[in-house]
Amino acid sequence: MTTTLIKAPYIVAYQDGEHRILRDGCLVVRDDQVVHVGRSYDGPADEVIEAGDRVVTPGLISTHAHITESPIDKSLQEDIARRVFWQTGLIEVLPTIVACMEPEDVRACADYSMLELIRTGCTTVLQMGAMSEYVADAAEKAGLRAYVADMFRSGAWQTTDGTSVSYTWDEEKGRQGLARAVDLVGALDGRANGRIGGFLAPAQVDTCTEDLLRTTKEASDELGVPVSLHASQSIVEFIEMNRRHGMTPIEWLDSIGFLGPRTILGHAIVVAGSSYANYPGDDLALLAATGTSVAYNAWCFGRRGLVMETYPEYLKRGVNVCLGTDTAPQSMIESLRWTAVLGKVLGRNAEESTAKDVFDSATLRAAAAIGRDDLGRISSGAKADLLFWRTDSLFMTPLRDPIRNIVYTSQSEDLADVMIDGAWVMRDRQVPAIDEAEVTARLQRSAAKVWAKWPSADWAGRTLPELCPPTYADFV
Repeated sequence: MTTTLIKAPYIVAYQDGEHRILRDGCLVVRDDQVVHVGRSYDGPADEVIEAGDRVVTPGLISTHAHITESPIDKSLQEDIARRVFWQTGLIEVLPTIVACMEPEDVRACADYSMLELIRTGCTTVLQMGAMSEYVADAAEKAGLRAYVADMFRSGAWQTTDGTSVSYTWDEEKGRQGLARAVDLVGALDGRANGRIGGFLAPAQVDTCTEDLLRTTKEASDELGVPVSLHASQSIVEFIEMNRRHGMTPIEWLDSIGFLGPRTILGHAIVVAGSSYANYPGDDLALLAATGTSVAYNAWCFGRRGLVMETYPEYLKRGVNVCLGTDTAPQSMIESLRWTAVLGKVLGRNAEESTAKDVFDSATLRAAAAIGRDDLGRISSGAKADLLFWRTDSLFMTPLRDPIRNIVYTSQSEDLADVMIDGAWVMRDRQVPAIDEAEVTARLQRSAAKVWAKWPSADWAGRTLPELCPPTYADFV
């Protein structure tokens, strides 16, 4: 066993059920765990690190990510929307991206994402998508802690006219997808000292049958793993579920027994009582009463003019709100900031949606959602997943309150070092396991291929510039 003593001017330590600032203290890491946190340590140590210019915090947890396609969203999904689909890009844009991607493009996105996540403070990610074996390999190589899930569903949405949404169904495909997802959980169990694991991810509430969701929830309970589902993420979906069942998506999920402490709902923005739905009811009460968690991705929706109404209200009502990265940029720093700022704007109250609120959502609440009281905190017995922020960098200076600085002003360049499971995965901004030039070049090539192939998958055969015009015309 290797014992490392780390001394720092600021440590965000866990005490009496909450984060607290330990000034001029120390922590001790033995192999993959923190074994001591306090003002001093007199025991033996194989290595002593004098981190006099660092703020040490627990690693951040992204509870919602699609790393095998999200990087290609960049410079494509912004500044566009179709009002006929109530601003969502789910109907026209996302399916086209996926249809244009080949396996090598999925691999390029996954490899790039590992670097992007680590460099922006994510130490644990819940990934939902395809080619999960490759993703698990990439995460193990990079040193990231990852829960990986094969997404599956009974049907798919589409538009053939640009104004309406229809669904195609293949229930057997959904059942087979669940079987593969369960097998993946077993295959990943215990891998990389338990750093790589699995969970279940039926895709969307409107693309899964009741039978598939009931069976998935049973499997989640039997396996003891989280289950994540996109729900109440668009007005299109909300209207469709009300048409089918006369209930909100969340009311319907409650009626079939899908909600619960292991369940994480992606987004849960279009809910009863919100202005988007204009539909009476109390979905938040159902979420709170069942212990269901919500993975909020503020930037992903904010760029389309949608926002949780409101993040502070969800917290007041007792909903366990976590944060995710979802789309580009896959940055937990941006997730912290946009959640805090948009919560203040929508609530018209600068004293709510605080740095404490969002930092807790990215650490303690996220750890609770996945049933891990050894993550998201710096305490004896917790995993050594640690972030080391500079105290003397441009955006962290002057430093009075480290959490406020991290949430409101820090940039990725201010994060100097990252430790996951007791191993250094980034030192002085360098991630040794990943060649930055190589992964960015591969992603650029893959994105260019997708852009060129766009008309072949677009329902109307449009080119990408027709759907998403450039910001400025070319100089001639």
